[in-house]
Amino acid sequence: MTDSHIRYEVDDGIATITVDRPEKRNAMTYAVLADFTDAVWRASDDEAARVVIITGAGGAFCAGTDLSELDDTPEDERGTRSGRGDVGERARQPWPIVQCPKPVIAAIDGAAVGMGVEFATQADVRIASNRAKLGWIFVKRGLVPDTGAGSYLLPRIVGATEALRLLLSGEVIDAEEALRIGFVTQVVAPDDLLTAARTEAERYLEASPFAVARTKRLTYQAMAAEVSAHVAETGRLLQECFHSEDHAEGVASFLERRPARFTGR
Repeated sequence: MTDSHIRYEVDDGIATITVDRPEKRNAMTYAVLADFTDAVWRASDDEAARVVIITGAGGAFCAGTDLSELDDTPEDERGTRSGRGDVGERARQPWPIVQCPKPVIAAIDGAAVGMGVEFATQADVRIASNRAKLGWIFVKRGLVPDTGAGSYLLPRIVGATEALRLLLSGEVIDAEEALRIGFVTQVVAPDDLLTAARTEAERYLEASPFAVARTKRLTYQAMAAEVSAHVAETGRLLQECFHSEDHAEGVASFLERRPARFTGR
């Protein structure tokens, strides 16, 4: 993407979205947030991208909302502005990272606080550098978690008690503590972060995109669904899979003892 603080690149099936505003530790303005959201939807639609990595430039992941811009925004417009006059249907949908039908990995270096750690919470997998600092600091600003991910997803990732300790105190934790509570899966040196993220991403490249999209959807829907509704939806999507080209290819490749060549259809 040009003329933006968001970079989008695809290489060997892996899309990397980089927040590139290091002079502000990659803090979000409304305009940068709109471009970031566009990049996530772009990755969702990009047939060349099978897995997505989200990261930040210059030794920070994202230091949250740019408070200098927030201070200039009328109170009744905070949390709703997109930075654009033309708000499309997708811009109104919550959690584009969760809605992305592909595995999303957050590669966290340096500060991931406020909205930044909310983005990390929305990712499917998180890897941190050993200098990462993570904080749901909203209560220290008189706020609740701004995207709702901290209050909804975080307890489901680390458990209610650990989540509440972080949400109600606003404490900033280091990477080792994030690993201990299960928020991140791996801690590496900063220079090894993107390599580790790509290695993780490669785990998903041989999977059927058709099945991956539906498995991810089921997993997040199940967090709020009743068991009977979840089982019914599982059956419906399983039938979709049975009739997919990817399923036929998965069976054929097994019987023919060769790597599968999935198309996502």
